[in-house]
Amino acid sequence: MSMGKPLTRLDGADKVTGRARYAADQPLPDALHAVYVTAPIPAGRVTSIDSAEALAHPGVVRVLTARDMPRLKAASAPPAASVFMPLQEDEIRHEGQPVALVLAETLQAAEHGARLVRVGYAPGAFIPQGAGEPVEPRESGYVLGPAHFAKGDLDAGLATAALRHEARYTQPSRHHNPMEPCATLARWDGDQLTVFDSVQHIAGTQGTLAEAFGLKPEQVRVICPHTGGGFGCKAYTWPHEFLAAAAAKVAGRPVKLVLTRAQMYANVSYQPRVEQTVTLGATSEGRLTGIGQDVINQTSVSDDYVEYATEAGRSLYATPTLRTSQRVRRGHVNIPSPMRAPVEGPGSFAMGCAVDELSRQVGIDPLDFRLLNYAENDPADGKPWSSKKLREAYDEGARRFGWRTRAKGGTREGDWLLGCGMADCTMGAFRFGSTVRLRLRADGTALLEGSSADIGTGGLTALPQIVSESLGIPVEAVTFTAGDSRLPTTGPTYGSSTIVCTGSAILDAATKIREQVARAADVRPEELEIRDGMVRRKGGGAGRPLGEVLRRAGLSELSAEGKFAPNGEAANMSGLGTPYAMRTFGAVFVEVAVDPELGLLRLRRMVGAYSVGRIINPRTARSQIIGGMIWGWGMAAMEQSEHEPKLGRWLSKNLSGVAIPVNADIPSALDVIFVDEFDDKVSPLGAKGLGEIGATGVSAAIANAVYDAVGIRVRDLPITPDKLLAQ
Repeated sequence: MSMGKPLTRLDGADKVTGRARYAADQPLPDALHAVYVTAPIPAGRVTSIDSAEALAHPGVVRVLTARDMPRLKAASAPPAASVFMPLQEDEIRHEGQPVALVLAETLQAAEHGARLVRVGYAPGAFIPQGAGEPVEPRESGYVLGPAHFAKGDLDAGLATAALRHEARYTQPSRHHNPMEPCATLARWDGDQLTVFDSVQHIAGTQGTLAEAFGLKPEQVRVICPHTGGGFGCKAYTWPHEFLAAAAAKVAGRPVKLVLTRAQMYANVSYQPRVEQTVTLGATSEGRLTGIGQDVINQTSVSDDYVEYATEAGRSLYATPTLRTSQRVRRGHVNIPSPMRAPVEGPGSFAMGCAVDELSRQVGIDPLDFRLLNYAENDPADGKPWSSKKLREAYDEGARRFGWRTRAKGGTREGDWLLGCGMADCTMGAFRFGSTVRLRLRADGTALLEGSSADIGTGGLTALPQIVSESLGIPVEAVTFTAGDSRLPTTGPTYGSSTIVCTGSAILDAATKIREQVARAADVRPEELEIRDGMVRRKGGGAGRPLGEVLRRAGLSELSAEGKFAPNGEAANMSGLGTPYAMRTFGAVFVEVAVDPELGLLRLRRMVGAYSVGRIINPRTARSQIIGGMIWGWGMAAMEQSEHEPKLGRWLSKNLSGVAIPVNADIPSALDVIFVDEFDDKVSPLGAKGLGEIGATGVSAAIANAVYDAVGIRVRDLPITPDKLLAQ
């Protein structure tokens, strides 16, 4: 049995020894190096560009401006990051926007040449981050659903409440900071474009580039065997990808464009600043009478990205009345995008804190408040859950943490005051269409093919485990070829969807191959057993070697294409269009220590219990959840990308100027529990996806624990010493 085993990563040795090749590592003979010239102003226009000095520098070949570039067609956004194509006009929409591109024989020559380009600007009036008026989002762009939702009469529900809580919760913009910066290498062969790229959605990048350059998708090949982390920022197609391809077309030579860390801040994306107002009403016993959640998030002047944090308010608690709204503030900033646990990450912070505050008003334990308001069906539309074992997660998490016997908040330990907090975790179950090709050879080996990009989540191990289990061969006998748009189109590598979608396609292909083996062996498919290279009837004798069965049938190998198409559609989220609501759930419990004199905050321990469907590989699954927990701690206590309102730029554009968690910030006492669950309504595998749920709920649990320790309620993340000392 392979599925359910905690195998170590099959790709681990390649990555730690440097054998794994990333986009910037690809050898591309005769390639020119490209470097941006970027705008220092957030709004206005380019009035002049003098490239004479740059062109005189040894090694510089071309300086490309908007006047030199081929005209690109506006691509669909998303998967394009913006409807505005780069280097097509003189208008400036955000600081750091590329206004020219220097091509040179070496990277050093290109970098120096970029410093020699003289650009004239006419600055324009600009809207700083957070200064724009809240407006309704456009219907185009990153739109997951309606901006407004209502069930029942919230005002009437609140009027009947014995107790009411209303508060505003905010969190700052945060950047993704993947280990590998974005990189694109582009080459043209006639009308055929090949790009080596660092992406999360190979088919999306392929289609977007084809659309922009007026090509058919099959004329564009995207190769991405490994991506060094994405967290959402590599899910869209960004300016550097269009510009590398356009520059290669103009220059008639391959072009290599690797972004610096600073350019990642200004030219890729971030999670936007989010403001949430939560209103709750409850009876004196603690039963909810109404939930209101109004959300405003930052976006750019050119495109609307909507964070949809209201999903948390609509999904977690039983209530007779419910009303949510979502608006945006436009400003002269680069376009935001999803960040690990988008939507529910910010939403679970505000909702988790508000529920804790109301439970204290009622005078009951926060866990008991949640149990009292447990949603047996989807609170928004009444659909039954495809599966839900949140009660079991509550029970097991509380038991493992010792929640019922925890020390009283404010217990002193030396200079530190201790506190405990908990919160709910949830994520929607994203489902995308996916296709793979599977071959089983007579020697007992298998070849799995799919375009899926590897972003480091463990899919290169877990997916072969499904082949191994289904075909009865060792996982070492499975070769997984991925990361190329010429392979069958798998779904994207985001939305916690890889195992659900690509794994289900693999199961379909393996089932078809088992049927072929059964025919060759003259055995009914349901009676077939393949194990250790032997084919037998269940309960039968030793059986025959697989190779012998195939040879007798005149076959050297068997092959099948597997598909996963939820409801026959290409994509589906949270059970949309099905009789069921589809979500993962969990509960997280934390203990913190606060130094009240210095305002220091330390994480002591964390326990998370999760209802996420079948676990294919417990080791990689636990790794994903722990990564999410650490992500949640960074959100709660450390991370913020500050945008300077007068200059209209990010103040820090490197890892030394932005606080993110390191090993010294995280205790070893991180405990992960998976509740036994099989959800065949989300996927035939029984899996539901778990890559992001670990990042939800944590920030609320931390804020609740801080209040438990020192009686200070911080509703503006991150929880830093200045905020604790100010109160």
